[in-house]
Amino acid sequence: MRTKVTLPSGHVAGSMNADLPALGIIAGGGRLPAQLAESCDAMGRRYFIIAFEDNTNMESIANMPHAVVRLGAVGEALTHLRQVGASEVVLAGNIRRPSFSALRPDLTGTKLLARIGAAFFSGDDAVLRAVVSFLEDEGFKVVASNHVIGGLLAGEGVLGKIKPDMRAKSDIAQGLKVVRTLGELDIGQAAIVENGYVLGVEAAEGTDALIARCATLKREKNCGVLVKARKPGQEERTDLPTIGPSTIEKMAESGFAGIAIEAGGSIILDKDTVLSKADALGLFVIGVRHGG
Repeated sequence: MRTKVTLPSGHVAGSMNADLPALGIIAGGGRLPAQLAESCDAMGRRYFIIAFEDNTNMESIANMPHAVVRLGAVGEALTHLRQVGASEVVLAGNIRRPSFSALRPDLTGTKLLARIGAAFFSGDDAVLRAVVSFLEDEGFKVVASNHVIGGLLAGEGVLGKIKPDMRAKSDIAQGLKVVRTLGELDIGQAAIVENGYVLGVEAAEGTDALIARCATLKREKNCGVLVKARKPGQEERTDLPTIGPSTIEKMAESGFAGIAIEAGGSIILDKDTVLSKADALGLFVIGVRHGG
């Protein structure tokens, strides 16, 4: 059965597939929320985006059905999702954690904070687990982004035309050890290693800032590897390690050799563009297994 649906934002969703449940996209930063929406358009699935002030890339979703709320307005966000009949939700993109005093939660937000508890002051995975549990108690089914878009997860092996040399392979092995330790502490998902030397690890600043910081520390051109992998036991529906075209551009600009990401546990946004850019700029991209 196919019906025509007009969403509350005033956008006409067009010809919709009523057999697919409406999807709520809770949008952080980056390109993933828009890519999820585009995938929904392609399959005729109804969707609605919850965008957060000072977090969501508004330019990328400007012509898509959405509502903008402040981060602490959890009740307002859930009301929008219920109004459009979204029974499934997906968490997409990173959200910068505000200070506790700046959050200004509404009543529902206060309930969420109570659920999060001390995790608010710990790692991201602990917070996201609490958010998932809260949303499910509110009646939503939380799904992984790779369940909405097929082919998002990185495959195993060399993914482009460029292959890592022996030195890069050694740096990848070292990077995986470092990232696993980071993950056990619920700190970050990435590290950059050059000739066995750890130039930097990812924390609150994100991957782009890690690359920029490490660019000032590297010693050789066309050397050094970015390694990204899940935290051990990570909640699979949230915050998987991700790279996109801008990651390739920043790595090339900084003179690094390539990227290793966890096969089956990391997301590649705009995969064809990522790999063509990597080939053109002389960077390798490889999917590696990691005991996450």
